Amino acid sequence: MFIVTVILAMLDSVEWPGAFFWITMASVVIINMANGVYQNSVYGTAACLPMKYTNAVVLGSNISGTLTSVLSIISIASTPNPRTAAIYYFLAAIFVLLVAFDTYFALPLLPFYQYYQKRIERERTIEASRSQDMVVKTSNRPPFLQIFKKCWVQDLSVFFVFFVTLTCFPAIQAGIRKSNSSFKIPDKFYTPVTCFLFFNAFAMFGNLFSEFVRKPGPKWVWLPVLLRGLFIPFFMFCNFRPESRRLPVLFANDYVYIFGGILMAFTSGYFSSLTMMYAPQNVPPQHQGTAGMMAAFFLIMGIFLGVIFSLPCTIFVEQVGPLTPGGAAPPLLETTLSPVTSGT
Repeated sequence: MFIVTVILAMLDSVEWPGAFFWITMASVVIINMANGVYQNSVYGTAACLPMKYTNAVVLGSNISGTLTSVLSIISIASTPNPRTAAIYYFLAAIFVLLVAFDTYFALPLLPFYQYYQKRIERERTIEASRSQDMVVKTSNRPPFLQIFKKCWVQDLSVFFVFFVTLTCFPAIQAGIRKSNSSFKIPDKFYTPVTCFLFFNAFAMFGNLFSEFVRKPGPKWVWLPVLLRGLFIPFFMFCNFRPESRRLPVLFANDYVYIFGGILMAFTSGYFSSLTMMYAPQNVPPQHQGTAGMMAAFFLIMGIFLGVIFSLPCTIFVEQVGPLTPGGAAPPLLETTLSPVTSGT
């Protein structure tokens, strides 16, 4: 599908925009469905290994996001031809996929991986021999309900971490504009830097931090995860959609917004690592792969519902409260808005 995407980027679609749109949408659907299967499978494989290998998968996602953000900033700075830039982006993705494809088939050849696979098979044999239920003996279907009962706290924590994160990033954060026109970051780099680069970079740092500190434990990890829900109203009351918002801007300081964004990103990386590592550890070794895939399912569900929930949040900001002059920024802030915003 990425090869098809590269070919589409090379073609001139001016004469057939409708067909181009639907072909692109179809490719997006197929790519993301394949990504869901692929991602769950990788998490399931990593869950059979020690905890830090699950964290390595989470870390790899944020490293890739950081590299993509850097490439985006370089692209904006050098102002290349958009078509050429798109071709190079997708060619890079194909290269990474080929490397991942080779390493995935090389993985079973490693003695380290073989050791843990034999351990799982041994546990399954012991469990079957102890069971008196012939149905259980002859069935290879994992006991999903029993597994969920043992790790539901971590699964729901995984869900809520990504629900909050994807509600705020990128939908709301990408719509936040500078509050002070003299702020050091230029307008064209403000969103690429403060939203995309900072999020991916500090989420990556959060992943790394979990290698050294793992607090709180599996029993209480849900508490700080739940408190992260406060980030949603925080970003809604930043300078989000200043040209159309009705709610007042309560956090009209660029440094406050950036600090909040960094904290949200860091906690996203940290708690996503903790919850993804904790979930498989609550079940026996023979079911850890299934528990890892189950946690990955809640991860994707959190992303899906978080993206959807960002829409009513945007509507709420734009429809609730009196419309103030100059968009919706409070009158006291009009002198600090950028020329683009204050001229609305």
